[in-house]
Amino acid sequence: MADPRGFLTTRERELPARRPVPVRIKDWREVYEEQELGQLQRQAGRCMDCGIPFCHNGCPLGNLIPEWNDLAYRGDWADAIERLHATNNFPEFTGRLCPAPCETACVLGISQPAVTIKQVELTTIEEAFSRGGVDPQPPARLTNKTVAVIGSGPAGLAAAQQLTRAGHTVAVYEKADKPGGLLRYGIPEFKMEKSVLDRRIEQMTAEGTRFRCNRSVGDDITGAQLKERYDAVVLAMGATVPRDLPVPGRELGGIVQAMDFLPDANRVALGETVEDQVVATDKDVVIIGGGDTGADCLGTSIRQGARSITQLEIMPQPTQDRPAHQPWPTYPMLFRVASAHEEGGERVYATSTKEILGDEDGNVRALRLVEVRMGEKGFEEVEGTEREIPAQLVLLAMGFLGPEQEGLIEQLGLETDERSNIARDAAFMTSEPGVFVAGDAGRGQSLIVWAIAEGRSAAKGVDAYLTGSSVLPAPIRPTDRPLTV
Repeated sequence: MADPRGFLTTRERELPARRPVPVRIKDWREVYEEQELGQLQRQAGRCMDCGIPFCHNGCPLGNLIPEWNDLAYRGDWADAIERLHATNNFPEFTGRLCPAPCETACVLGISQPAVTIKQVELTTIEEAFSRGGVDPQPPARLTNKTVAVIGSGPAGLAAAQQLTRAGHTVAVYEKADKPGGLLRYGIPEFKMEKSVLDRRIEQMTAEGTRFRCNRSVGDDITGAQLKERYDAVVLAMGATVPRDLPVPGRELGGIVQAMDFLPDANRVALGETVEDQVVATDKDVVIIGGGDTGADCLGTSIRQGARSITQLEIMPQPTQDRPAHQPWPTYPMLFRVASAHEEGGERVYATSTKEILGDEDGNVRALRLVEVRMGEKGFEEVEGTEREIPAQLVLLAMGFLGPEQEGLIEQLGLETDERSNIARDAAFMTSEPGVFVAGDAGRGQSLIVWAIAEGRSAAKGVDAYLTGSSVLPAPIRPTDRPLTV
């Protein structure tokens, strides 16, 4: 145990400060300042090393949290990163982007603010990089087996790294011009600077993973060609079909899906030139969707100089405290304030869009809204609450329905489940032998930590399929559901 009295002597939960709002909205750098190392170690010392660490259950990766909390508290960063990397290929991603279900499952969180697990994780990996403790791990020998990984998001990268280290020759196919998937073109710079992604891609390249960018699988290379060229295929292309808004006026100009808006903004923030970029500058922006993607659109619109921003959510505003029907250690639906919410804009709950109104040029000029409440048959409109709000740009951030059915899924003849995700067995193999699926394409839209866990588990299935057995770890099965749902 790190400090037997740590949770008594250090009762306050302390996180690194965010840079002042007037300063950070003028650039695209990450919003957090560096935390003093001694303060971080005191926070790690609050971990009680519970006899039954429920944080393990909260984390889909099964991170050995009490172990590296102890090592971080003692300043043993070499052993700390060894224990962290034992279960998580990319703690620098999860330490920035994961919503930390481990913390809502923290036993200390029953009576005190939870241990700052996510920040200890991030500091551990950043200390490892700064001290030269993250080296390439090429395999000792090759198996002469080849694997194609389709998609270079967190699931694809995790599967690729595990399989490369197992000795297989792995090629990662990515339709964009650089690897990373949503990590590169969906996550804004102010949440994770792309230099963080690039240094991990460099490590993977040094280990032997090959990246094939600007390749649209299903078009440039077909499913049949993949099967002929590779001994196994891992589909990790994500859930890319966006949920739409079927209301009158949807056809008007100025209504954009979030994942058509954010990638171009990321490219420009990195110094690239984008033709015909849609920007929020000097516009009244309405974001439909109250999740993380909506918050990303909010922070991006603020930095582009929007005149006003309204973020709409059909659900009622969550409570500040854990609801009675979402007891510890489940992941509760609470009112959370992301860094972007501090920066501006208005959040409106329990509201639905009835109609999008246009101007004489065929572009959006306003939204007609109505308040809603939950009734016996779903959401019901509240009479007398209709109103209009101005909008010259509407961003749809309502989530995703599943992977594209046309193209690769059809070419391979894969079975899908009732939610249009690719069906798979306990080894993550699809209905087509030798073809596996990991991440959102098989699970549905989910968290980055689930994507990495699925990539690692699918890699074990592939390795066993190719060699007859596998010593690779498998954090989860496709049917696993933690207490933190």
